[in-house]
Amino acid sequence: MPLPSRLARFVDDVTALVDAGDDEMRVVAGCSEAMRRLVAVDDWLPEAMAKPHPKYYQQYLLHCDPRERFSVVSFVWGPGQKTPVHDHTVWGVIGMLRGGETCARFERKDGRIVSSGEAAFLKPGDIDVVSPAIGDIHRVANAHDDRVSISIHAYGADIGKVKRHVFDVESGAAKEFVSGYANA
Repeated sequence: MPLPSRLARFVDDVTALVDAGDDEMRVVAGCSEAMRRLVAVDDWLPEAMAKPHPKYYQQYLLHCDPRERFSVVSFVWGPGQKTPVHDHTVWGVIGMLRGGETCARFERKDGRIVSSGEAAFLKPGDIDVVSPAIGDIHRVANAHDDRVSISIHAYGADIGKVKRHVFDVESGAAKEFVSGYANA
């Protein structure tokens, strides 16, 4: 199935960024601008990639670079759904398309996982960034208890195949996981 034109332009923009070199902060900055344009208009996401699950948030693969240098996914959050505290191990750019998200940031200190004191609230059109270089441990939640929220994420790998970690905040223990996709 061909990509919707807005998404195809985004993929072309990110492909050009990763083709130009591997300076992560340059890629993230350019991807953030492209993401801002992508989520500025909410008329392109296929309905099949916007379906919530009654119990779990969904991660739908929209595009994966043929060399797995980046992927684009839609995250669909049912009312009140949230992630555990987790990391990414690669850069990521998040754009809010519908609804809202809250993001609580964490960091490793002395073998523990502690709140960094930073939090974000994303509304449609807002952008957030994660990266091991600037911090990539967080917990994300649908900001709404009464409706679905959708965010679009671009990651610096095929995120559905990346070995990542969920963290126990009390003990600091990390457990490895691979997320996969709801549409795989």
